[in-house]
Amino acid sequence: MAITAAHVARSPRIRLGMVGGGRGAFIGAVHRIASRIDDQYELVAGAFSSDAEKSAASAADLGVARSYGSFAEMASREARRKDGIEAVAIVTPNHMHAPVALEFLKRGIHVICDKPLTATLPEAKKLAKAAEASGVIFALTHNYTGYPMIRQAKAMVEAGELGELRLVQVEYAQDWLAEAVESKQADWRTDPAKSGAGGATGDIGTHAFNLANFVSGLTLQELAADLQSFVPGRRVDDNGHILMRYTSGARGMLWCSQVASGQENGLRLRIYGTKAGIEWEQENPNYLWVTPFGKPRYRLTRGGAGTGEAAARMTRIPPGHPEGYLEGFANIYAEAARAITARREGAALDAAVSFPGLKEGLEGVAFVDACVRSSKKNGAWTKLAL
Repeated sequence: MAITAAHVARSPRIRLGMVGGGRGAFIGAVHRIASRIDDQYELVAGAFSSDAEKSAASAADLGVARSYGSFAEMASREARRKDGIEAVAIVTPNHMHAPVALEFLKRGIHVICDKPLTATLPEAKKLAKAAEASGVIFALTHNYTGYPMIRQAKAMVEAGELGELRLVQVEYAQDWLAEAVESKQADWRTDPAKSGAGGATGDIGTHAFNLANFVSGLTLQELAADLQSFVPGRRVDDNGHILMRYTSGARGMLWCSQVASGQENGLRLRIYGTKAGIEWEQENPNYLWVTPFGKPRYRLTRGGAGTGEAAARMTRIPPGHPEGYLEGFANIYAEAARAITARREGAALDAAVSFPGLKEGLEGVAFVDACVRSSKKNGAWTKLAL
């Protein structure tokens, strides 16, 4: 069995900086672990907090050599160093993604940004334009696209094994905001000034939307959204039901919720075509269920018989051993490393390299924007303002 995800061509580690992700931050630790799994990055600098003392304390915790009290100072000073960072990981709340990214882009520093791309659509368009003009590598960590069996599913769709696609069903259900919660993570996610106009739609709905697009390859034509804020006083949505029409004529439904009692991270994708249907669940990520029309349902396993090269290059360990969330994140970092290394060496990039970027980021923010506009108009059919 080919195990290729860990086998990134050896070259000097990419000097990585981080903005955000200091003490008490969940996603910063995830990004740091993901960057280390394949040993392609070395974290050398960080503005882990807007408070210089707190940033320095986090740097000391992590053994990071250089700490800064602001991302602007970090971008300016690192760009002047011969051993300055080559890439920056942005792991701040949504409203800071655009201003942070812009500071590094104008200095030619590659960006690996947590999703969504930005808090608002005008910001997303401005950032996408700036990133394209800068010519740097821009990766967006929609980590579920890095799961091996998602790559397998996408390859099967592209090979025509499902036939003409008719139906897409995707959902992401959680319960952690089923009641008012006071915590660092909950506070900014329920504050529209920091999260953007979308709550659950921006936080997890964008993951579901991105995953459906990635696997199906379909293009959304318009949507009709019904968003709710069930918890009294909440200023952003915590539940959403969205109908989707694709340009091909296929139809879709997306449900995202953070008030679904008993649900943890219930991301589920089902796609049905004229020849077969497939089903995948994030909480059991090593299995892909396939049902050919008129034939028995069967299961493909990560690294097992029947899977192809697309899944194999995302796989590190033999079948039967669980791989999931952290490894999916690491696969995005590994793919970005391949692109950054190719750019550094002036080499052609392997056509198999794939990771979410500006296009996916812009689509995700436009999706949230369309959902909010549609819901305000009682679920009117609405096009994405791309």
